[in-house]
Amino acid sequence: MNRCSGAVSVLLWFFGGTMYFFLEVAWKTVGGHPERISWTMLALAIVLSIPLERFGAELAWEMPLPVQALICTAAITAAELAAGLVINVWLGLDVWDYSDLWGNLWGQISLQYSLLWYFLSLAIIPAFDWLRWCIEGGERPHYG
Repeated sequence: MNRCSGAVSVLLWFFGGTMYFFLEVAWKTVGGHPERISWTMLALAIVLSIPLERFGAELAWEMPLPVQALICTAAITAAELAAGLVINVWLGLDVWDYSDLWGNLWGQISLQYSLLWYFLSLAIIPAFDWLRWCIEGGERPHYG
């Protein structure tokens, strides 16, 4: 392992989190809910980038990408539930509310957004893997 691996991981977390936060800002602005934009979304986006980057870095290349994406989706959905319970329920910041969506759990996660995370994971895992490869070298990304 390259001695810069930790720094590359942190760089990818902040890059991925910032990109996602900008998408979230655009989504809420276009959707007519700019009042729901919160700095907590940037912090959460960075945290949600961690499993995407770590699973991509640590899971065996032989594991099919769809399986990696499923694992990431489960981790991200669990993190989003935990964050929602703290940010929205406990602190009362009301940054998001999925109560009106089918298949929601306490208004904090929904099946629709978990499915979206699955498809985002299919794209982001390889993007992170290729960025890591471009910076560190090592084994070229490939999936079983």
